[in-house]
Amino acid sequence: MEKVVVGMSGGVDSAVCAYLLKAAGYDVLAVTLRTWQAEDGSEGRCCEIDDARSAAFKIGVPFYPINCTREFREKIIEPFAAAYLRGLTPNPCIDCNRDVKWEKLLFYAKATGAKYIATGHYASVVKLENGRYTVKKALHAEKDQTYMLYRLSQEQLAATLMPLGGLSKSEVRRIAAEAGLPVAAKPDSQEICFVTDGSYADFIEKEVGADFPGEGDFVDGAGKILGRHKGIVHYTVGQRKGLGIALGYPAYVKAIRADRNEVVLGEEKSLYSRELLCRDLNFMSIEGLSEGESLECTAKIRYRHGGQAARIALQGPDLLKVTFDEPVRAATPGQSAVFYDEEGCVIGGGVIAEVVERQD
Repeated sequence: MEKVVVGMSGGVDSAVCAYLLKAAGYDVLAVTLRTWQAEDGSEGRCCEIDDARSAAFKIGVPFYPINCTREFREKIIEPFAAAYLRGLTPNPCIDCNRDVKWEKLLFYAKATGAKYIATGHYASVVKLENGRYTVKKALHAEKDQTYMLYRLSQEQLAATLMPLGGLSKSEVRRIAAEAGLPVAAKPDSQEICFVTDGSYADFIEKEVGADFPGEGDFVDGAGKILGRHKGIVHYTVGQRKGLGIALGYPAYVKAIRADRNEVVLGEEKSLYSRELLCRDLNFMSIEGLSEGESLECTAKIRYRHGGQAARIALQGPDLLKVTFDEPVRAATPGQSAVFYDEEGCVIGGGVIAEVVERQD
């Protein structure tokens, strides 16, 4: 039997992942990574150890909690807060997958002689004819999680199993119920795992203290002052609710200028753009692009974005231009753009650094 280390968060998906792999004949070790613990002792929603332990006991596999709070703080918490101070809207789960979860699970796999690690993500790992590994969209699009996985390396993908790629959420819950798993009816978590109380802005304020940005000006695209905002950390591109300003028309956050402590407002049409620049690139299905080389694809600019036809072209070292056939709404610096081929496999992706030609 091949040995596999399963990352168990305490939720139903990872529990069913472990259950299916054991049923398939794997020698399963269940591991929960303790990534976060609040001052009041509450755990992050990705590391609910008691629930994970109970599920592992029911499945009949060994269970081991591993502390990685120091790495999580250095690689995820601190960059998350710093990004908001720069006017960005980061996605910490993407970086956590590569830099914390997969790194720790692979380290533990090597230490225990396991050949694979496995997770309960809704995606499939595939090896292409060119010898490279990538992730392919889940069979049921509403649960697809490939967007969150685009930064995984070839080494990480080669050692990863994802048995839920062909299942729906209802099927996973049915399997869990039939197996008597105690987390079968546990609701999904939708929030940032380490923001266990209050808003993300409250969390950042506690993290950065005196460096937390204060009030500033709402301005229009020409720089005209429209009113006062309560601090740039409270806003993100595309936001309409909670602005606290009446302009006589529906106003949206168009951009955040951290260097001036300004939040730019505009009408909804001002949110649309056709070109983006991405940095911090990672390619999966291909080794990369040559400078000036371009490729047709479907691009997603956020997790819930359905994807739109686009062309990507390398402009220079770690700089990619994304040009959409039709304008996209509210592309947001700090979020990621992820590129797919016609088979639903991830080509690669990068962090949105700049939005070009935003239409007024």
